[in-house]
Amino acid sequence: MKKIINIRLFLLACLAGILAIAGCTKEEQSESKASDQPVANKLEPERASGNTVLTLTGDGLGGMTSIVFDNGDVPAPFNPVLNTDHAIIFRVPDTANGGAQNIVLTNRLGAQVRVPFNVIALPLVNTASNYNFTAGTEIILAGNNLADVTSVTLDGTTAQATIVSQTKKQLVIQMPEVSVNSAKLVITNSTGPVTTSQVFVNLDNAYKIFTDDYANGFENGSWGPASVSAEFAKTGTRSFKAGYNKGNWSADGFANWNGIAPMPEYNYLSFWVKGASVDYTLYITGDARPAGYGNADKSVPIAVPANVWTYFKIPMTTLELFKKGTMKQLGFWIEGPELQDEVFYFDDVILVK
Repeated sequence: MKKIINIRLFLLACLAGILAIAGCTKEEQSESKASDQPVANKLEPERASGNTVLTLTGDGLGGMTSIVFDNGDVPAPFNPVLNTDHAIIFRVPDTANGGAQNIVLTNRLGAQVRVPFNVIALPLVNTASNYNFTAGTEIILAGNNLADVTSVTLDGTTAQATIVSQTKKQLVIQMPEVSVNSAKLVITNSTGPVTTSQVFVNLDNAYKIFTDDYANGFENGSWGPASVSAEFAKTGTRSFKAGYNKGNWSADGFANWNGIAPMPEYNYLSFWVKGASVDYTLYITGDARPAGYGNADKSVPIAVPANVWTYFKIPMTTLELFKKGTMKQLGFWIEGPELQDEVFYFDDVILVK
């Protein structure tokens, strides 16, 4: 028993020694000497985007207490353990503003060193309030690095959108009059230009099934209660209100009883839909599709989140709306709903080249 106790005491003593050594090492590193004349020799890299690791070398660099990117006074957090008399390692903050500026390092004596740096902060667009437009339409772009945007051009054209307002995270633009069917946006700020991944559709050149009203000979072709409604709209003032009664498997949508001949020049069906009270899956159906209209065809499902507008743009090769030739019906059918009556709102139902 005595031998076991002695071994335990020995191990505890070793552990205490290790912790003491580690503590001293950390103390020595965090208390690196501050100089009244710090000197920066080299920063690598000299140009980078947010979250990039930077290494500054020089003399008298110890004891730093703050690092600030001076365009907007954006602080960069850093670990004092990575600060020695001859080097300091830190990251470009992801909130740093773009462009040429100084990084200002201050030590515990109040002495500073300034290092020129160029933050790469290209404009980023994550979402848009709408992907359809006509001349004068205002679109809200949400993303990052948008406060210093100087121009927004439709890709492949010289047409520029008007900048209405801007912040770092949001850009409001007014779309110009153009002849193109659709285009991405080329957005330029102080760092440079970026072409969006999002594509924006010119409604004037689309084939309209429903926008603010029925178009091109289409009318209400629903099995359930449906109508043109001013309750909600994504574009304009009205949408197509599609009701689905509890316990029914039904399809609501549009019909042109004269028929629409195949139109191979159109590449997509797109539309906005405002969801019902809970998440649902709807299925796109058409009388000229391989399975016909309705008929429990689940080959093209769309997941519709509750209570929000969601944009869909589906290739015509997937839909096969004209597989059997002339199309007379296009709709959206649902299994149920089982718990209660539900309503969806559709807007800008169009074919896009």
